[in-house]
Amino acid sequence: MVRAYIVDHGLRDGSDGEAELTARRLGERGIAARVLTLRGLPRGAGLQEAARDARYEALAEAVATDGFLHLLLGHHAADQAETVAMRAARGPGGAEGIAAWSARGKILLLRPLLGARPEVLRDYLRGRGMEWVEDPSNQAPKFERVRWRLAGVSAGPVGAAERVARELEVAAFLAAHAQFCAEGFALLDAATVPPAALGVLIRTIGGAAYKPRQEALARLGVKLRPATLGGVRLLPAGRLGPGWLLVREPAACAAPIPALPGVRWDGRFRLEGAAPAQSFGALGVDAQKFRKFKGLPSIVLRGLPALRGADGALSFPVNARFTPAAPATSHPFVV
Repeated sequence: MVRAYIVDHGLRDGSDGEAELTARRLGERGIAARVLTLRGLPRGAGLQEAARDARYEALAEAVATDGFLHLLLGHHAADQAETVAMRAARGPGGAEGIAAWSARGKILLLRPLLGARPEVLRDYLRGRGMEWVEDPSNQAPKFERVRWRLAGVSAGPVGAAERVARELEVAAFLAAHAQFCAEGFALLDAATVPPAALGVLIRTIGGAAYKPRQEALARLGVKLRPATLGGVRLLPAGRLGPGWLLVREPAACAAPIPALPGVRWDGRFRLEGAAPAQSFGALGVDAQKFRKFKGLPSIVLRGLPALRGADGALSFPVNARFTPAAPATSHPFVV
């Protein structure tokens, strides 16, 4: 069984009609289609990133809800070349490109068209009498990707061997210099950090699916200093030892969520077992009541999870395990 998913970002007048038209065209060819409508995307800087994140979230939820495991995406060779150029321009290690497959939560993302040129795909559709909708934003120079597209980039991603070698270097650096703690923070005994290794630390401590931008990691990693990046605070470790403390920025923590068994809050802590409470969220300002807990500094305590009942009763510590989101695992297709 095959089902098509069409995402309407709601960013242009008439996009809803285009989505419905596409669904009808697919239906005429016996392909069931479902339109996913997004609303409330923030306008201005970072719009494309916000739209991408919201799109993937909506698609992953729909696919999992409908009982599918695989989601095929239409990225093609030109998309790959643009992505490589954009990432390579941001610093070392940025030329890896789009993965042919990757794991995202409970589904697998597959991109079988990465080797196909867009003009070949258009010829294929014309040959079968299949029309499509052109998105005018794909020609708007205000977007970085479009500027690279108009410049006619033609770069390819680095090879698998180079990528594996880089990942082994990151693993070796972290094994030698970083210590992860069960309370969701890390200690780093180094004055400088390779951007890729710093990205792993920040992604993990922040509970995010992706690392911060390559150029931001490179600026901070060349000489560590107090800073906040990707929702993670970097500051001297103080009484915890030499070097640096990486900890979730309390102000960046997610809002409390219903305390249901197995839920994961803030992308970091999973609630184990049943909890007679209403909400599962940050300890926050109540950290002052637990100043002696394991000798941890206030900034660590404030970002730890707590349970609160309908009457406001507080439970801490709680039966929750630090389980940050798995990284976007990926591997190229073997051809």
